[in-house]
Amino acid sequence: MISVGRARTVIVLLIALLFSACNQPSSPTNSTATATASPQTTAAPSPSPQTQFEKDMQFIRNGGYTYVYIFSRKDGKPLDSTDSSFLRTNATQVVDWVSTDGGKKVIAGTNFNLEEGNLAALKKRFNVEDYSGK
Repeated sequence: MISVGRARTVIVLLIALLFSACNQPSSPTNSTATATASPQTTAAPSPSPQTQFEKDMQFIRNGGYTYVYIFSRKDGKPLDSTDSSFLRTNATQVVDWVSTDGGKKVIAGTNFNLEEGNLAALKKRFNVEDYSGK
């Protein structure tokens, strides 16, 4: 038989082993898991949709032109066939033309500086905006 003193020692040892086994984590603790979990990212606001003018301008810019001009009538009305004919006749160096803003503006893309051509004549009839390098 086991003495009472020895039985107490065995019981104390068993309890100590039980407590120490409960304190040993078998998997990472919550604090470790939380620290290694990826932080939630806040979604960046989506850019506002492009206007038709911005899309048309991007089309011309994607052409890689050195010079970009915007022509519009001085009275603000849409360009008509005589306006288009005048532009094509006096700016023959323009490679791409894009009508935009409901036909009120036309964007021109070229690698030729129209200042060296008929830009003065074009400015007499149209509002001209130079978007080269912008």
